[in-house]
Amino acid sequence: MTRQTTTPAERTARPDTGVAVLYVCAERGRLMPSLAANRAESEGRAYATALGLRITDTITDPYGEATPQHRAGWRLVRALAQAGTMDTVIVRWPAAIAPDGAADARHREIRWLQDHGVRVRYSWAPLAEGGDR
Repeated sequence: MTRQTTTPAERTARPDTGVAVLYVCAERGRLMPSLAANRAESEGRAYATALGLRITDTITDPYGEATPQHRAGWRLVRALAQAGTMDTVIVRWPAAIAPDGAADARHREIRWLQDHGVRVRYSWAPLAEGGDR
């Protein structure tokens, strides 16, 4: 798991509605292992900028674990949501939360985030137009 974050002075006790966390969980390619993760991160940052969101954390996990709560990075996303330090989590597409074969786990996680006041937004262009989840 990798985490890039703002300094404590840049954070607020209760974020405004423009605070987001970027979550990246992408499969590593054989020829260019970091391409997918780099693309997901740059796409997520551009998406946040276009929406006027301020990314306070970029959290990454290695791809491969189907159960979101078994990933250290995703557990951190949940902890930040529970602490009330973010309004939005940006992921490239739904499979970054849980693969299609584990769609029930994905839906549970999205509902849990929503119950904690956190919106899930997808940065991949065909899904980005759909708005909040």
